[in-house]
Amino acid sequence: MLRKQPDGAKFRRQHPAGPYSLDFYCDAAKLAIEVDGETHNRGDRPERDEVRDAWLTMRGVRTLRINAVDILRDLDAVVRYIIATVNARGGPLHHPSDGPPPPAGEEF
Repeated sequence: MLRKQPDGAKFRRQHPAGPYSLDFYCDAAKLAIEVDGETHNRGDRPERDEVRDAWLTMRGVRTLRINAVDILRDLDAVVRYIIATVNARGGPLHHPSDGPPPPAGEEF
């Protein structure tokens, strides 16, 4: 679903970020999407995820963690949540089908 650029937002899959690989990344919103399966609650995974999220935060990237079970239950709701987060972080509100974006300072 994210590959279809919902609401004009572009996502990269398996995006490299320093020593990490992000499940999905939206550069315009500086937003990492991590899909967490059951293993993310076991062993040292919570601590490793915390270190990773802090590393990204220091670089201005917010991490949005999505439980895999939520994706299976209601994919549309998850995508709406992701897009709302992208838009709240100043991500794309312009749709490519609208033509080119207005020049800077002429948004309204």
